[in-house]
Amino acid sequence: MKTIRLLSITAIFLGALLVGPALAEDSENRKELKRIDLSGSPGMEVISSISEYKPGEVVGRHFHHGVESGYFVQGGMIQLPGKDPIKIPTGAPIINERGVPHAGFKVVGDMPLKIFTVHIVDKGKPLYEWVDK
Repeated sequence: MKTIRLLSITAIFLGALLVGPALAEDSENRKELKRIDLSGSPGMEVISSISEYKPGEVVGRHFHHGVESGYFVQGGMIQLPGKDPIKIPTGAPIINERGVPHAGFKVVGDMPLKIFTVHIVDKGKPLYEWVDK
């Protein structure tokens, strides 16, 4: 099992090097908590995760092959390109529809941003599809 996982990780890494971030499957800031098949919906899965972004890190603009829902476990300050910083309060909800680009901000201030997410997505497709940064 470890060999298969190592080969998968290597393939993703090499794919990202050869064709750029659009095929990179994941974010190094995300820690997956649980993944299960969505009962009654073949080809779909549910993935719960927690992500942490430190001050100065950028959450790249991306979309998902399904719905993303969650909340900010620890809020903080973010800044979209060309905009003033805004505060995201702890507990603020997140919901992003299938295929809709979102994020594309930098974490500013002195506190990391922590986000709990649940994705209900097409099985076998990348969790993240990166969009022009």
